Amino acid sequence: MKRYFKYILLVLGSVALVTSCSLDKDPLDGYSDVTEGVNSEGKTVVFKDKAAVDNQMTTIYNQLRDRQEHWYMDQLLIAESHADNAYAGTTGAEVMPFENNGIEGSNSVIERDWRRFMEDIGRANVLIVNIDSVTDQSLTTALRNQYKAEAKIFRAMIMFDMVRLWGNIPITTTVGGDITEETLEDVYDDYFPEQKTEKEAYEQIVKDLTEAIPYAPSNNSSDKTKLSKSVAKAILAKVYAEKPLRDYAKVVQYADDLAADGFDLEADYTDLFGVVEGSADPKKRNTRESILEAHYSQGNGNWVTWMFGRDLSNWDSNFTWAKWITPSRDLIKAFQTENDQIRANESIVYYQTGWSNYYPSSNYPFMYKTRSAFSNIIKYRYADILLLKAEALVMGNSANLSAAAEIIDKVRARVKLSKLASSVRGNKEAMLEAVLKERRLELAFEGERWFDLVRLNKVESVMNSVFAKDSGRKPQIYPFTENSYKMPIPQGIIDQNPKINQNPGY
Repeated sequence: MKRYFKYILLVLGSVALVTSCSLDKDPLDGYSDVTEGVNSEGKTVVFKDKAAVDNQMTTIYNQLRDRQEHWYMDQLLIAESHADNAYAGTTGAEVMPFENNGIEGSNSVIERDWRRFMEDIGRANVLIVNIDSVTDQSLTTALRNQYKAEAKIFRAMIMFDMVRLWGNIPITTTVGGDITEETLEDVYDDYFPEQKTEKEAYEQIVKDLTEAIPYAPSNNSSDKTKLSKSVAKAILAKVYAEKPLRDYAKVVQYADDLAADGFDLEADYTDLFGVVEGSADPKKRNTRESILEAHYSQGNGNWVTWMFGRDLSNWDSNFTWAKWITPSRDLIKAFQTENDQIRANESIVYYQTGWSNYYPSSNYPFMYKTRSAFSNIIKYRYADILLLKAEALVMGNSANLSAAAEIIDKVRARVKLSKLASSVRGNKEAMLEAVLKERRLELAFEGERWFDLVRLNKVESVMNSVFAKDSGRKPQIYPFTENSYKMPIPQGIIDQNPKINQNPGY
């Protein structure tokens, strides 16, 4: 088997040698994220100057804005349709398994996500590994440190998305060396990395983030598109709520750090996702609550709107085919039971359609938090972290149910809902259920529900019962078990790399 992979590496090496060039004799016109050439001594030059480094940093940020399939669209499919918030929406073979729990390693969605996540990590690694070797003195030490910090936050963010999905994953922090007959054994592991444990992946994420915080840019209240110190703190709060490194005191610490950075709930919930009346432009960008978001505008629209419903910037565009992530009857009932009209209206909208996969075509619900090609995509927001703090206050060694209840009451007050009942406030299990319910209603269609169920060991109890009480859900293929908490690793990846093992149950 290894001989076969050696052959692949030799082919790759031949391609690399053919496409490389000397900077002295044949400089490249444009930047390549593989290499910019070699110098007269034969040493690889990845970034020939500050402009090349700037270009790589721009490329990293463009992944957040322009390639939304893996980190946003598919994340919503998994977090909402694989949970009780939504149905798959369309009956296509690539998405239906997320609704009916029939996912296999051959699924095209998870393979696309794995490959793109690894590509993103590779882009970050190229910058982190090579920036200090740039001889251009206009690239100051301070700027080098800042760029490395931003790239480490990006790498940690991507790795966090991966480890929550798959658990044991490769951890790559280097760049593959040149492939020749002589170097084959040395570079083999670079191109076919071994799988690390979930705990090791989380430790690398923490390492990246803590190293990045001193040098990353501070939060800028007028530009929430940057990989700032506050983004790193938000991810750390989320990391320490997860089982492998669970430390509720640190969840509270980083949540409080974000408050000290100036974050708070936006006064009007509708400002988070709404558009200007009579326009498709967002009501607000860079709200007080937003920690990291991507922006879109005329000529640079957010195409994933097509996948979820109507694009309010172009009413009839791409509305002839069934959409992904249809709100479930169970979620709609949860909003109605709570009389949560504000968040329901911001999360769900009804249109007449030409299809009736789950509802009558005359009154068909759609997810509504990405409603225009110019809508912001909010990757992290403070309400998520604040409710994680409430969870930590409930579940920590020194439980503080009263403080947790005050947080939930604050979130509810914004959308005109009453405070928690006294019978709930004094009971730990009831308070945990209150946190979980509040997160479901507050963060619907923001990619959190499945991960909440996994984090709190609620997958079996919630998901195996929802099929019986939700008449619109397609028949369940497999029951949810302890093996359901992680996605199957794509079979195509396992076939390419003999060091990758499939997750149990697949």
